[in-house]
Amino acid sequence: MSNITMRDIGKKVGVSAVTVSKALAGKSGVSEEMRQRIIRVATDLGYVNPNTLHTQHARRLDVGILVPDHFFSGDSFYFTFYRNLVQELSDAGHFGLMELLSQESDRNLELPNLLRSHRVDALILLGQPSQAYVRMIAKQALPVVFLDFYDEGALADAVVGDNTYGTYRLTNHLIKNGHRDIGFVGNARATSSIMDRYLGFYRAMLGQDLPIREECIVMDRDLQGDLIPLQLPEKLPTAFVCNCDLVATRLIEQLQEMGLRVPEDVSVVGFDDFTIGNSDPSSLTTFRVDRHSMAQMAVKLVSDRCAGLQRPFGRVVVSGQPIYRDSERAIPVEE
Repeated sequence: MSNITMRDIGKKVGVSAVTVSKALAGKSGVSEEMRQRIIRVATDLGYVNPNTLHTQHARRLDVGILVPDHFFSGDSFYFTFYRNLVQELSDAGHFGLMELLSQESDRNLELPNLLRSHRVDALILLGQPSQAYVRMIAKQALPVVFLDFYDEGALADAVVGDNTYGTYRLTNHLIKNGHRDIGFVGNARATSSIMDRYLGFYRAMLGQDLPIREECIVMDRDLQGDLIPLQLPEKLPTAFVCNCDLVATRLIEQLQEMGLRVPEDVSVVGFDDFTIGNSDPSSLTTFRVDRHSMAQMAVKLVSDRCAGLQRPFGRVVVSGQPIYRDSERAIPVEE
């Protein structure tokens, strides 16, 4: 193996080892002209990057998976997503190392142990922490992929579901079935995914020139992502679009406690095609997120970056499909 180091390359080019590391990892802070010069010098010197170029032969990566702990439990959407991701990594010949991100570490901008110990070649951040934490992680000198969220101010690859189009289709479905007074359940400022889902709902309502009552936009969580009680309006709409199936299930249970029937009195649709506990997944109209394809794409992006592929950072949108079930019904237009 070559004994050439990043410091040697930096001396040859006239830059620091940190700049060399950023250039070879495709990170920000290096001009494209300088990046290409560093790559040429590294190639001429026969440099072998232990975090990247060795994978051209062994094709084995140690990939960190960082998950905010308030998203993660034994029966949560992100636990299932994590299992999909580990399976895709294994199928590709890689190994996944998970760490939970506490809210305290998020607030204090503490690097995860996976990065402090230099144990991983790349990092997949599954689920959205605070904006400051996201942008700190994106500045690290190794490939980073955001999974199920994005941040336009951070230079990193991202893989997301078709959030805007998904809720657009569900809302349009309700409108075509006669609903004119429709609410939305979710805090659009909490995550990029909820924001995009709200925008899909808003676009469908705006496209049909339908008003949205302010009191029918129901918060489901605070800005830290912790669930809060649902404060429903005194005059209920005929239908609710929920930002996820977990929240849709909570809403249905609350409506039933109020003596209301779903869908006879109020229609409810969710998102993700994922339910837990005693809820019946076969009854909820929702939008199915293709977790397998999203995990597969995240692994591909990590593998490409670690193999030295240079390209602009971007967001990959993975399509899904609406699943129409029994939690909503058609009503006459005049109702």
